[in-house]
Amino acid sequence: MAAAPELRLATAPGPGMDREVQHQRWSPAGWPLGAKLGAGGGILVLLVLLGVKLVAGSGERTLRVPLEQVTVATVEQGVFHDLIPLRANAVPRETVYIDAIDGGRVDRVFVEAGDLVQEGQPMIELSNTNLALQVIQQESQLNQAISQLQQNEIALEQNKLANDRALAEIDYSLVRLGRSAARREGLAAKGVVSNEEREIVTDELAHYQRLRPIQLESGQRQSELRDRLLPDIHHQLKILRGNLVVVHDKLDSLVVRAPVAGRVTALDLKVGENRSPGQRLAEVTPESGMKLQAGIDEYYLSQVRTGQTATIDLDGKPTTVSVKRISPQVRNGQFSVDLDFDGDSPPQLVSGKALQGSLQLGDDKPARVVATGPFLERSGGNFAFVVARDGQSAERRQIQTGRRTAEQLEIVSGLAAGERLITSDYTGYDKVDRIVFTR
Repeated sequence: MAAAPELRLATAPGPGMDREVQHQRWSPAGWPLGAKLGAGGGILVLLVLLGVKLVAGSGERTLRVPLEQVTVATVEQGVFHDLIPLRANAVPRETVYIDAIDGGRVDRVFVEAGDLVQEGQPMIELSNTNLALQVIQQESQLNQAISQLQQNEIALEQNKLANDRALAEIDYSLVRLGRSAARREGLAAKGVVSNEEREIVTDELAHYQRLRPIQLESGQRQSELRDRLLPDIHHQLKILRGNLVVVHDKLDSLVVRAPVAGRVTALDLKVGENRSPGQRLAEVTPESGMKLQAGIDEYYLSQVRTGQTATIDLDGKPTTVSVKRISPQVRNGQFSVDLDFDGDSPPQLVSGKALQGSLQLGDDKPARVVATGPFLERSGGNFAFVVARDGQSAERRQIQTGRRTAEQLEIVSGLAAGERLITSDYTGYDKVDRIVFTR
């Protein structure tokens, strides 16, 4: 081990003279000026870093929040009730809409909203001059087309009769001339009749014999043509007559009749006003009972299925209904479902009545659950602020959630039974790691 350097003092040569002092090598007093400045700067940087560390702490983003501004809930090991609250309104099971087909001017109104009507009963009478003129024109055109087809049918029948008549004439001539030729052959042999007379009859008989197959073939062709054209003519006549009925019904439709028996639930018409084609004239509700319509938060769209059951409170008595139809269109954050009774609807249920209940989405199962709160809107169920055991602070923690209802939230992982978390609104907590409660 090296010996420590010695401090040597020079002996004074005489009184009144300074003494030379030699310093140790490690002492700053003996350092050059540049080395002294570098060492001082390093110490200053270390002091600054130490100060920053003391001020910033561990790097956590901490927020101080008054304790009375937060809501805390405890995670429990219990049963998850897969129910969602339901608010439904009673509506008719069926509603028949009555629209203007061709439109027109309202001439008479026979019924009012709330009246009971029978099927086919006149409700509204319209007038439409342009429609009447169109009907007359179309009726004339259809009648002309029907008349032409009927004339074609008559012509085919006449051709058939003419062919049959011609063939009958040929057959008659063959019989007559055959007998005449036979008689003249005998008379010619006796010399009573000349050969010229005999040949005239014989030639005429041969002419008809050659004519008969020609007439027979012509008749067959005419018959085949008739058999081919007559079905088309009859089909066209049926279509034209059907179109004629439709044209007549256009005028008949100006008298609007009840399509079904029931109660008029909507009708607001004044005599003299005009309604365009397709405009709504009235609504008729058949006496088929009531169903329920409810709006459900869009979050549950993938979980609601037809056939699921719901329980509603009807005059203090729980009543079971089932989901019959789901309308997937989302409006104002909700979609619509129709619920119906298994049998006849309760007689005391009237249109528009509001009912409360709950919809069963799934079976009840054991799970870790916590009360649902506004914190889900900001966290999405991906993180939560877990309260420390001393209750003085809360730390941000990643969690995984499952099913949720308006009252319960299923905890899949990240939280144990007995732990507490903040369930109030997390607005302003997005970039916070730790919350310190103040009193």
